[in-house]
Amino acid sequence: MSEKILLGKVGAVYGIKGWVKVHSFTEDPQAIFDYSPWSLKLGGKEQSAEIVDWRKHNNGLIAKLADVEDRDQAQSLVHSEIFVDESLLPELPEGEFYWRDLIGMSVVTDKGYNLGEVTDIMETGANDVLVVKANRNDGFGKKERLIPYIFDQVIVSVSNETKQICVDWDPGF
Repeated sequence: MSEKILLGKVGAVYGIKGWVKVHSFTEDPQAIFDYSPWSLKLGGKEQSAEIVDWRKHNNGLIAKLADVEDRDQAQSLVHSEIFVDESLLPELPEGEFYWRDLIGMSVVTDKGYNLGEVTDIMETGANDVLVVKANRNDGFGKKERLIPYIFDQVIVSVSNETKQICVDWDPGF
């Protein structure tokens, strides 16, 4: 059974005919509409949703979902998380990774020092940043490190096979 991948969230209701605002987490925000069906999760409830229509609106996106005909039905979907089956995601070229693939990887310096494990990735605008939780007995007193995800400057290599990221990074930082 395939894993479900979070791609966005349903925002506020738009208009009276069942449209909703959509907050996309995909690199190209409109790409969220390339994946169907959606699985909407809110609280403990989950339901499948087909996209009937969508469009840009101001700086955001709005969508019309099948069987959602009025404002009240649309309101029941507000704050739902939008998931899709991971099998719908495209294969990436060699050397590219989905963020979710990096979570849990160990981070080791090019000198062999184990910095810990990737627990999160932050988007800063300039570049992404790995949040690395240090091992308990870290000799530098670090519990967490923020390491810029910049290839050929900080990131030396990423191995999906060994689940390890090699970095050019001073353990003291």
